[in-house]
Amino acid sequence: MRALVVEDDPGIASGLSDSLRQAGYAVDVCPTLDAAWAALAVEPFDVLLLDLGLPDGDGLDLLARLRRLGERSRAHEALPRSDMPVLIMTARDGVSDRISGLDSGADDYIVKPFDANELLARLRAMLRRASGRSKPLIEHGDLVLDPATRTVERAGLPVALGGREFALLLTLLQARPQVLSKARLESALYGFGEALDSNAIEVHVHHLRRKLGESLIKTVRGVGYFIPREVATAAAPKRSDPE
Repeated sequence: MRALVVEDDPGIASGLSDSLRQAGYAVDVCPTLDAAWAALAVEPFDVLLLDLGLPDGDGLDLLARLRRLGERSRAHEALPRSDMPVLIMTARDGVSDRISGLDSGADDYIVKPFDANELLARLRAMLRRASGRSKPLIEHGDLVLDPATRTVERAGLPVALGGREFALLLTLLQARPQVLSKARLESALYGFGEALDSNAIEVHVHHLRRKLGESLIKTVRGVGYFIPREVATAAAPKRSDPE
């Protein structure tokens, strides 16, 4: 999952980025509205964490601009996703401030200072709603993934996955049965400036197939990877250590 943090306080941005990365997110940070809009226009972020008091304006202005895009953003590759889940994080704690933020299009609102675990729980709830799920667990046949604990079971047995393996599996499960390109998967797993090998996605897919069964993830040559909506019967996975 790819998160954009729009926060001009370096200390808050750094601590929040660390918490998000430990929870498995690929994270990018922008200290201004202009930088955030530029990032949103070129990368398919899954969630936006938005401060309000920024050096070049109010975060609500960016939120309103994002929501005004409407259907145009779905058909135009150079525009951000207008329906992206947005969490406002601010020191503005008045009831009128919270009402204004939510009525402007935010999906949730948290007041600084906040507990990192509460923020992560709110993000999970937002992303669950955005994907149309009501249950906290993601189930696919005998495969069960828990985003909160970052654990996976298949056929009742725990399967140890590395951080990027888990992120890749989560991305594919949430998108099923859509085919995701290698570039889209790279953007979901790696932030700006993070080094990655040219075959990193192929390696992660290979590890997931070895641990969870060859039939789980399908390849469309020259296009990308997907998990079918229909569940394939697979042998019980092998116990293994994280990569």
